[in-house]
Amino acid sequence: MIRFTKMQGIGNDYIYIDGFDAGMLSEIDDPAALAIAMSDRHTGVGGDGLILILPPDDPARADARMRMFNADGSEAEMCGNGIRCVCKYARDHGLTEANPMRVETGAGVLSLAYALDAEGLVERVTVDMGEPILSLPAIPVRESELAWSVGANHGIEFDDACWIGVFVSMGNPHVVLFKDEHPELMSGTLEDLDLARWGPRLERHPAFPQRINTHFAEVRARGEVAMRTWERGAGMTQACGTGACAVCVAGALTGRTNREVLVHLPGGDLELRWDETSKHVFMSGPAVEVFEGEWRAAEKESGVRI
Repeated sequence: MIRFTKMQGIGNDYIYIDGFDAGMLSEIDDPAALAIAMSDRHTGVGGDGLILILPPDDPARADARMRMFNADGSEAEMCGNGIRCVCKYARDHGLTEANPMRVETGAGVLSLAYALDAEGLVERVTVDMGEPILSLPAIPVRESELAWSVGANHGIEFDDACWIGVFVSMGNPHVVLFKDEHPELMSGTLEDLDLARWGPRLERHPAFPQRINTHFAEVRARGEVAMRTWERGAGMTQACGTGACAVCVAGALTGRTNREVLVHLPGGDLELRWDETSKHVFMSGPAVEVFEGEWRAAEKESGVRI
């Protein structure tokens, strides 16, 4: 039997398991299979994926470690909304009181500063997301599979359509497509866009060897952007924290926005700042515990251990 906690950051919801409890880890043979089973919104708990909160590999460098599995079982490097909830769980459940808290991820060790509510529980977290990666090979993007490249803009052709994207990695790969560049493909409102049609095609385009997170963005003012997301391995999600960081960077790179923006996502708002001195991106937003429960693992979830 596996104890879990359901948490969400502006609608980006994940199932969390406390791996500081060695007994809990002994119940998990195959975290990828467990993520698929538990994330199913009809037959499981329901969520965008599974996140394991683990002791750090090196306690001198970090206070906790996270491993993230998408709803399709694929393991991702990082999740901006997910890591805020890791911080909340670790502080509220007594795993660490460090503030800032250092959390080890597949994208490196990140620093998180948190604020408490009147009851002494974490309600808001600011994450130092580090410096964005803009080099195409490092994102990674195969330039040979692109139609053209001019500055930060790149042409992505398929199905007789050409999308104009800006590529950013926040430890995981993102493409940002601005509404003003696509008057024919995005002729209605951002909400009218057929995300289920375009998202999977962009995610699995041959230019992206590790697939890619896709974000459609609309600039409403120099300090305000709306966005919708097709997340690699999860599909349509209510929010994507690393994606919001990518939108912030892409907006500043192309001169559309300031370096500090309020980003509206279907699940809520995030505050983003791309610091000019450190070159780091800072993301601030809420973290919410939804409920706790118990999961009885099925035989089909057994396999390779963590």
